Amino acid sequence: MNLRPTREQRGYAAAALLVFVVLEVMLALAIYWWPAFEENAAALAPIFGRIPVMLDQFQLIERAGVNAYVVGQHFFKGCNTLGVAAAVLLAMGAVAGEAQRGTLELWISRPLSRTRLYTERYLAGMAALWLPILASTATTNLLLRMVDDHLNLRMLMVCALHECLFLGVIYSFTFLFSALGDQPLRIAFVMLFFGIFEFAIYMVKTATHYSIFRTADIQTFVTMMRYGLEGGKTALLVALNLVPFFVGLVLFRRRVP
Repeated sequence: MNLRPTREQRGYAAAALLVFVVLEVMLALAIYWWPAFEENAAALAPIFGRIPVMLDQFQLIERAGVNAYVVGQHFFKGCNTLGVAAAVLLAMGAVAGEAQRGTLELWISRPLSRTRLYTERYLAGMAALWLPILASTATTNLLLRMVDDHLNLRMLMVCALHECLFLGVIYSFTFLFSALGDQPLRIAFVMLFFGIFEFAIYMVKTATHYSIFRTADIQTFVTMMRYGLEGGKTALLVALNLVPFFVGLVLFRRRVP
């Protein structure tokens, strides 16, 4: 049995490592600057006040302290921005890339069922997206020692699970479009534009409640740190991960190279 990782597996592992390193560096720097942020909060308020939605988030951090600051820096800023890009880039070429290169027929001619090929590639990309988020979150209290503070790690991991499910929706829909198409760059452009648009309307007070980022903002995670996952929202996110996966699988099984 050949246990050496394939080129594809090495690619996913490299992507996961890169995402982890970037998230970890961003989290470490944010925690390092927490005392300075806390000390200068009054001077920073007028800057955030120019954007009403950001002022609300800033005032929440002032009230909730390090809890809100860490989840805001790690999940809302770090994971949401880097994670959306990673989700799209990991999924866009999963099938469409094979079609564009002219290797789709060779790929599906392997002595494995289409269901297994599709599922293995889907799960590999999802793992490369989820593992860095979970791993970097697990180091939070270790990093908080720099500022003599700590948080409830169990609740932080609950927040990390919610963030994974949120980004999993972006990944799953991108993967679905990849199963249908043969132009990965076009898929990436559409999905990244969608992400930018959704973040832009989040910043507009009259439109913010229509943004997908309302389900993964600082208020969401602060509430989650106190009460845990909200059953209805979690079930919806799980469904929005599974439905595009199964729709894509059905279409991929019928796809003609």
